[in-house]
Amino acid sequence: MDSEQINQKIRSRRTHRKSRLGCGNCKKRRVKCDEKKPSCNNCLMHSISCDFQNPSSRSPSAGSTPPQRFQFRQSKYQPVALSPSQDEENCRSVAVQCDPPSPATTHLVTTPGEGISLADLHLFHHFVTATSSTITDEAKDPKKVWQIHVPQWGMSFPSILHLLLTFSALHLAYLNPARRGEYTRQADEHFTFGVRSVTAVLALDTLDSQNCQYIYIAAVMICFAYFARGPRDGEYLVFNANGKSEWLVLLHGVRSILAEKHGEIFTGVLEPAEEGLDLDTDASAPELDEELSRHVQRLQEVRDMVNLEMEGDREVYVGVVDNLAECFEEAYRRRRTGCHPTGLMPYAMGWTFRLPNTMITKLEEREPIALIVLAHWAILLRYMRDSWFMERWDHHIVMGIKACLPEAYHAWIEWPEEIVAYLP
Repeated sequence: MDSEQINQKIRSRRTHRKSRLGCGNCKKRRVKCDEKKPSCNNCLMHSISCDFQNPSSRSPSAGSTPPQRFQFRQSKYQPVALSPSQDEENCRSVAVQCDPPSPATTHLVTTPGEGISLADLHLFHHFVTATSSTITDEAKDPKKVWQIHVPQWGMSFPSILHLLLTFSALHLAYLNPARRGEYTRQADEHFTFGVRSVTAVLALDTLDSQNCQYIYIAAVMICFAYFARGPRDGEYLVFNANGKSEWLVLLHGVRSILAEKHGEIFTGVLEPAEEGLDLDTDASAPELDEELSRHVQRLQEVRDMVNLEMEGDREVYVGVVDNLAECFEEAYRRRRTGCHPTGLMPYAMGWTFRLPNTMITKLEEREPIALIVLAHWAILLRYMRDSWFMERWDHHIVMGIKACLPEAYHAWIEWPEEIVAYLP
């Protein structure tokens, strides 16, 4: 290549104009600044004050620049500062060690933007140190899915983070009745963002092997948050006394995820433990065996009634009752191992996920025999009552069914009603 060609190539190169208008923080770190005001994205990401917010600080005298101080963003649901008397009152009212009084936060910046606040960090810490242990028996969870992996996934999948904070806030509301309103408001705020982002992924049909585990965990946490919010009048999971059930939306979402990516979801840290690991099974548990025998007998009576009274949808009803009997047997096998109450979740919720559309329609229509079957399913929730977010659901559903059931059928739910009754 001769000198003339070289000179021509040099002249043809695109010129680059180097900007010197970036903020001081980016210059010190020698990274490209997007120069957005009032705060560049790099400063927002690192939760530090951008000197675009304070122009006078952009040209400090040599050696006079004060060190940058890490600053938490102001949460929309946390006051800017608390008086000393309020702090003392918080100290007296806190019910658990992991719920410390809110410190004075006058140093918080109020610049709007995405980020995590001091109140959010409190929720995150509570989830890792307390709430996660209420979801599973950590002694039988060597992978520590909820304590370690789910919080880590929240760092890269915002929906999980928001739903994690939702569940933590609802747990604190349960532990601290005096501050229930405050924590419930935080939970509602995070729940909105969590559900919105999951819905967006599903609406765009972008479920793949890279995000299917994240989406599944997010869907599970939506279900947990729904339970933790507590029973509401007229809402009985699979049917609603006043219209469409909210639970059905969650049910259909989880069903679609499992149907499409079941094999890819239950791998790695979510891979189920081998059956051989259940070495604590007590083969001689006469009380549990007797309980199971009575439940199976009652379900057989319901099955006989279905065969006698149903015609067109008989096979659907029989299949649903038989599957429920299998769920009882599996649940009692787990109960013999002394499992955590949430260890029964796959059997209780699994039955609802497998319900045929015909049965779901019958429940929405409040067809009497379908409601009778559902009342017997609620018995499984009775044995999950020791988990804080499952309290009262068994009794609430059976009583709701009784209110919607014609009196002529009340005798058919006497057994579930007896099992879920609250003792003094």
